[in-house]
Order: sequence, then C-alpha cells, then structure tokens
Amino acid sequence: MARAGVLREIGRPFSIEEVELLAPAAGRVIVRTHASPFCSTDVKNWKGQLYKIPPTILGHASIGEVVEVGPGAPAALVGRRVVVPGTPECGACYYCSIGEPWQCGELFDLGGIYPDVARGADGALISCAGCVGGYAELMSISANQVFPIDSDLPSDVLSMLGCGVSTGVGSVVNIAGLRPGESVAIVGAGHLGLWMLQAARAFGAGRIFVIEPHAGRRAIAERLGADLVLDGVDGEATVARVQEATGGRGVDIALEAAGPTAAQRLAVRLTRRGGRTVLSGFEIGGADVALPQVETALQSRQILSTQNGHVHMRTDLQRYAGLLERGLLDPKPVYTRSYALDELDLARDRSGSLEDVCGIVVF
Repeated sequence: MARAGVLREIGRPFSIEEVELLAPAAGRVIVRTHASPFCSTDVKNWKGQLYKIPPTILGHASIGEVVEVGPGAPAALVGRRVVVPGTPECGACYYCSIGEPWQCGELFDLGGIYPDVARGADGALISCAGCVGGYAELMSISANQVFPIDSDLPSDVLSMLGCGVSTGVGSVVNIAGLRPGESVAIVGAGHLGLWMLQAARAFGAGRIFVIEPHAGRRAIAERLGADLVLDGVDGEATVARVQEATGGRGVDIALEAAGPTAAQRLAVRLTRRGGRTVLSGFEIGGADVALPQVETALQSRQILSTQNGHVHMRTDLQRYAGLLERGLLDPKPVYTRSYALDELDLARDRSGSLEDVCGIVVF
C-alpha cells in the first residue's frame, strides 16, 4: 500500500488516498519516491488540456530509490538512487536505434494510454500519467526510465534534473548548439526559461534577452544575469528593441519556454536571418502555430523543437548534476518551496497562478 494523489476527475481536487500498488510486471521496478516537481505541465494535465484519462497519478518527473524489481529488470538497481525523467530510453525502438531516444516508442507509441500501476479502494485501476506518476509514495516504472545518479546533492534539488534542467540545458547545448558569444533571447522566464538562461550564461552566450510579462520573474532573470529584460506585452516594440540591441539583425538563438502560440511566433520573429529558434512550450492539445511566411520560407530561419532537451539520459543526467554541484547552475532562484503530498492542491494552485516558479512535492 502507498499514499498517492490521484486525479479522479478532471479539474477537481486531488484525492489523497491509499492505493494498492500492483506487483511489478516484467521489466519494471518499484521506486520509493523522494521528490517530484509540480510543473505547469501538471497544471494543464489537471485541467484536462492534454487528454489524460482519470483515474491517474500525475507527476511526470521524479527521483527516488529502487526498492523492488520485476522479472527481467536488473537486480543491481535495488538500493540505487535514480532519476525518473519524463522520457524513457528503451534502446530497441526505431527512435532509440537511430540515436533519438527522446522520442522513445516506449512512451510515444502508447497513444496516451499509460500503464496501470495501482488499484484504488473502489477497485478501479489507476494509471501513471506519462509513465511516471510521481505524486505517490511509490512508483512503478519501466527499468528503461530509471537512471542511477551519484551526487551528494539532496533529492529535492536533483528531482529537477528529469524535466526543467534536462530540457533547459539540452535546448541550449544539444538543440540550439550555442557557440560562445552568440546572442540569445528567451521567451518565458519560468521553471524552464530560467534554466535556459543559466545554461546560456554558463556555456558562453553573448548578450541575453529575456521576455517575460510577470514582474517577479523578470526580477529573477535580472539577478541571474540577463542583459535586457522586457515584458513583451507589445510584440512589435519587443522585436524592435531586440533588433536595435543587435545591430538591426535580431538574435542568433531564440528559446521559447512560455507555451502560448503567440510566444512561439514572437520567438521566431526575434531571430536574425539564419537564426535558430527552439520551441518547447505548448498551450493546449491540438493548438496550431501561425508563423510569418517570408521569415520562415525565405530567410533561412531554423525552427527546431525539443523533447526533454534531446538528452541522452544515461550520460547527460550525471553531467548536468555536475553543473549543479559546481554552482554553474543554481537551483535557488527556481526552487520556490516544498510541499507535502497532502498539499498537492496548494502546489497546483500556486503553480497555476505563477506564485511558484517550481514547487516540489517532497516525501
């Protein structure tokens, strides 16, 4: 038995209840949860904007200790502290075989029908949304989605590796391919954008521009070293300011970390001819993005997308933990506060209202 925050109805308070964890199937492991961030993605899931099917346990990234393994799973994992990121690496599907594990079929070929991991007191089977289900004392996870981590850092800090840190750093390094001295614009200074800002600074960006309507988050971006921070309310004026500060051209790299389709359009417009834009946010399932045709078709602008920063989890997570250990990435401006499982609704509300940059549910 384990306590879990179960989403039983879209848009209704979480049900904090005892659930009976199913015995681990072949290739799965049981992880005792240490900490799971509450991210804007989970707010969208709670609202039903990404088609999750109740009853289910939200929480799409986590960290904990492996306490049991199912048939065929490596026994050596027992007792290891592991990061549980939002994406598995099965090593066998088409995407893993061509070196693109961030699109692993073990997650994306499921069509949104996730494994059942527990049974409620009413007898109903409960799934793990996104194949993680981090808002529970115990998680049933594919052995292909747990990655041992060696670090002296506390688990609440390391829990951010599997979503914000991996996507933020990976967007800068793996996808945008930042070269020292290049100018960068970041649209959105929340959980993801602030990691992008820190990564851009750590890996040698030139001028960094941040566009963020929330005054508190603009202040954090300034403290983290952004050269120019704009509220972005007037899109035309924002583009003009950035172009003026870059010799009339626009930035080399734009990183979108906001979600609204208008933010993605703005990110593209902030780049110079031949510039790169990395899109990472989403507003709601089924949304379409309208992009300026001349800029995208005739001016060599590159539009790239990210899923977990195109990170190779088996190698990159440990490297990113090293960036945290050495102080090149600072969790303090991002990590707002911790919550007990019983405070899950409060964590959701504070995330949705932007009071938290990142709240973390700690067990």
